[in-house]
Amino acid sequence: MPRSGLLWPATFILCAIFGLLDLSVQGDAAGDAALAAKLHAERTSPEDLEVAGDLAGFSAGATRYLTRDDLLSVAQVTFTVRDDNFVQPAPVSGVPLEELARDLGVAPSADLVVAICDDKYRANYSRAYLAEHHPVLVLAVDGQPPSGWPKDPGGHDMGPYLISHAKFTPAFKILSHSDEPQIPWGVVRLEFRKEAVVFGAIAPRGTSANDPAVRDGFKIAQQNCFRCHNLDGEGGQKSRVPWTVLALVADNSPNYFAQYVRNPIAANPQSQMEASPEYDDATMHALIAYFRTFAAAEKP
Repeated sequence: MPRSGLLWPATFILCAIFGLLDLSVQGDAAGDAALAAKLHAERTSPEDLEVAGDLAGFSAGATRYLTRDDLLSVAQVTFTVRDDNFVQPAPVSGVPLEELARDLGVAPSADLVVAICDDKYRANYSRAYLAEHHPVLVLAVDGQPPSGWPKDPGGHDMGPYLISHAKFTPAFKILSHSDEPQIPWGVVRLEFRKEAVVFGAIAPRGTSANDPAVRDGFKIAQQNCFRCHNLDGEGGQKSRVPWTVLALVADNSPNYFAQYVRNPIAANPQSQMEASPEYDDATMHALIAYFRTFAAAEKP
């Protein structure tokens, strides 16, 4: 789901990698300096990227920083974005999250990359998502730093960093929910975490936790709801509505819950939540069944 493409000269589209994608690699990977040695203890610029999580040589709670120059020292990939947050096709270049994790010496057990934005929106990249879609931390758009980037369709600045894909093809479908591209802009922090810990915070509760509909709802909520809503310190905080409140609404007013998910603006004209009109009754039943496990866990 977008957080809501400048034509790329053909001479810069050098080779095809990842199938039939227009993708070129800049720089000599063998000569790139390891980013782990460049982590800074203090911020030096508003454009510094915060890095945290299971990093070799640092405690789990430590935050370190990478400058744009640090990131630009790593081999870049270049491709044209054609169906993203950009109004027109846009040439972008940046560092694949998989390569970034390797160059930072991230622990193998850290199988989830969490991108946190300046408005507290979050995108979660599991190991399976990374392997399937190869998301890229974008450093330049049309060769320009963030100050020269186009606005998103809503007129917002998209820096200091954003995440994109050379091409996105859904890898799964659960009921009427299809795998969605995680393409946040305004990214200020990356955390390298354990998926079992992060998603474990919102694992379904109680005796119905393993019901098929509940498990489907859990998988959908991981990719959709968890970007803006949170529980016990995990998940996005863009929305002021926490997981427990979603559970209460789903339990006490399931029809309203379904209507809001499908068309939030109709219920609240100030809502920034994206609509999911494609969610059919079976999908809404799964989501409601999932969230009800949290409400049931609170009942005596």
